[in-house]
Amino acid sequence: MLTSEERNRYRRHLQLPEVGEAGQLQLKNARVLVVGAGGLGCPVLQYLAAAGVGTLGIVDADKVETSNLQRQILYGPRDLGQFKAEVAGRAVRQLNPLIRTEVHICRATLGNVRELITKYDVVVDGSDNFPTRYLLNDACVSFNKPLVSGAIYKYEGQVSVFNYQGGPTYRCLFPQPPSGREAPNCDTTGVLGVLPGLIGTAQAAEALKLVLGIGEVLSGRLWVLDVLSFQTRTVKFARRPESAAINLQTANPTDYADLCSVGVNAISAAELQLQIESEHAPFLLDVREPDEFHTKHLPGATLLPLSSLGKGVNSIPRHHPVVVYCRSGRRSTQAIERLQTEFGFANLLNLDGGIEAWEELEVTSLSSGVAE
Repeated sequence: MLTSEERNRYRRHLQLPEVGEAGQLQLKNARVLVVGAGGLGCPVLQYLAAAGVGTLGIVDADKVETSNLQRQILYGPRDLGQFKAEVAGRAVRQLNPLIRTEVHICRATLGNVRELITKYDVVVDGSDNFPTRYLLNDACVSFNKPLVSGAIYKYEGQVSVFNYQGGPTYRCLFPQPPSGREAPNCDTTGVLGVLPGLIGTAQAAEALKLVLGIGEVLSGRLWVLDVLSFQTRTVKFARRPESAAINLQTANPTDYADLCSVGVNAISAAELQLQIESEHAPFLLDVREPDEFHTKHLPGATLLPLSSLGKGVNSIPRHHPVVVYCRSGRRSTQAIERLQTEFGFANLLNLDGGIEAWEELEVTSLSSGVAE
């Protein structure tokens, strides 16, 4: 039931026949995850909070910078240097004290995306890079969650809803990520400050329609706005079974390689061998699964699987070189990105080529010994 305070606050919703008290209760019980608390995420969070969405999850690893203030309207000068997710959470709770927020100071990664999205009913993508968009799409396919997607570029924005009741997914519209040369540079591409407000508000509208089950959802349609001419167009697209079937288990993991990620420093197997033999040997962190570790691992390595990385963070030294490795270097890259962005590590090296490269080095060394 709604309280008297809620009835008064949401009175204009209750006057809508399509919403009413039953619909407002649906909003109160809804759980919506907003990935990205930047230009798009700010208006999404404001309007969903004001509408009475009961629980808002906020995912963002960035801190407020001066250049954000031109368009990210939840923040002001006093917030500089603070985590966006925390500031945004406080701001929307002040806007509507009747809602709850769940703050996740992290990026969405292959290692944590399952844990992030399975607790929510709807996922809203306010990210600013293609790897996250593909990751969220594939995760929503894996766990059958509708995805409200928004994107902006200079003076143009677009909105669509993917994976809704068997409808098309993001990959049905954009089957493959763009190459590094094709993708806009995250640091140098400008955007008109009001544009994310318009697009984010449209995303919020779609999220509310999904929760309430009203209206015609933007499934199979891409709504495009050109703010210079203020003309809009809607592009229809169909479900492609082969594209719609791609999920976290079947996707190419390189699709999630962040084009704007923090740097991951690498070390070769030969360099690592020299360091291990020196008096300043690095800490070795194996992020594979236990069965792989027990089959073979580097001497003295510590096992901490990628799947449970967050639980063992305190066992990783912060003031001594740490070399992270897996079978080929892919999972260790993901582990390092997460440790750097979520937990602030700055002493990590990725074993280039993983334990496969180490084994090749061993074979080469044996061959050289026989030849001698």
